[in-house]
Amino acid sequence: MAKVEMYSTMWCGYCARARALLNKKGVSFEDIDVDTSRRDEMIARAGGRTSVPQIFIDGIHIGGSDDLAALEQQGKLDRLLGLTP
Repeated sequence: MAKVEMYSTMWCGYCARARALLNKKGVSFEDIDVDTSRRDEMIARAGGRTSVPQIFIDGIHIGGSDDLAALEQQGKLDRLLGLTP
């Protein structure tokens, strides 16, 4: 299974939506709270993006919640997550 990292905050609705999709898929992920630290790390890894969530699958920047949902709608998310061959 793929390594999934999500930079987020606890109060963000988009973050909650991304968490719900990943949980629905049964995927474990590292949820990194940028309210307490690591915001600079997120911005550097996400090419300057400052909004949350910022999602990485196997070190590749996927984008935010809408980008994750678009991958799901396109039928590409399961393969990226390692759920299908």
